[in-house]
Amino acid sequence: MTDSAGAAATRGGATNHAQPDFSERLYVPWWAWPLPLLAAVLLAAEIHMGFHGVRSWLPYLVTVPLVLLVLLRLGRQKVEVRDGELRVGDAHMPLRLLGEAEVISAKDKRKALGPELEPTAFVSHRGWVGPIVRVQVADPDDPTPYWVFSVRAADRLAALINRH
Repeated sequence: MTDSAGAAATRGGATNHAQPDFSERLYVPWWAWPLPLLAAVLLAAEIHMGFHGVRSWLPYLVTVPLVLLVLLRLGRQKVEVRDGELRVGDAHMPLRLLGEAEVISAKDKRKALGPELEPTAFVSHRGWVGPIVRVQVADPDDPTPYWVFSVRAADRLAALINRH
């Protein structure tokens, strides 16, 4: 007798991915959308004033969707701990190769991302997210000394990484 969940997970060469221990999408908040959209409409209106007829609506067709695409793309980044790995956007590293994680508050992140920042560190910062997490890299072969990235539930993520 076989386990139906295991059989379903391996059928067709698919792998079984467990639920993430931590998952957070760093979406752009609603209050950050109006200003870029207004700027896109104003830019389109400026261009519109120079053209008459059919071509007058083209700037709106280009600028507004372009700004929407940029805002959606900025909010696409995900921070996860899944399958024994920390994933920040497209970057990932096994938890066993990570050292201590520390939370840096929103008021202290300017110093951490400015004069204290190591040039070879991995940085993924989203300005609209308050705290950041700095995780030391314990792999001696990795030239990156640490990762610094934005995450809203920084205390929970740091505790999870420090437990491993």
